[in-house]
Amino acid sequence: MFYQHTPLRFECTGCGACCTGGADHYVETNATERAAIRAFLGLSPAWFRRRYLVRVDADTTGIRLEHNGRCPFLGVDNRCRIYSVRPRQCRTYPWWPELVEKKRGWTEEAQRCEGMNRGTRVPLSTIERNLARERKK
Repeated sequence: MFYQHTPLRFECTGCGACCTGGADHYVETNATERAAIRAFLGLSPAWFRRRYLVRVDADTTGIRLEHNGRCPFLGVDNRCRIYSVRPRQCRTYPWWPELVEKKRGWTEEAQRCEGMNRGTRVPLSTIERNLARERKK
């Protein structure tokens, strides 16, 4: 695996690039995460579901991105408005298998995220702990 043999550096700059995607993208969530976000925002289940969620398939529900590809919880200052209750997908970025297992994944994502290859080397134990969380889905 690429990440096991290459020291990786990451330091979030708050650019918000990781909180944007294409029209077909979404932030995967589980029921516990959705409940925490809804409670944090003080919204009714029905309103939260209508305003923020998308059903991807029988097993997957996520946060729908806005028409411009931004997460609806990304503020104008590029800061997460639900940071303390953000989903696992957000907490583990950029330590996703598709980004760290092969050099190509890391290199391509680094063109989008200015925090990759910046800052101090991230310990292998930190990367593996986040990978384990991401794989738990």
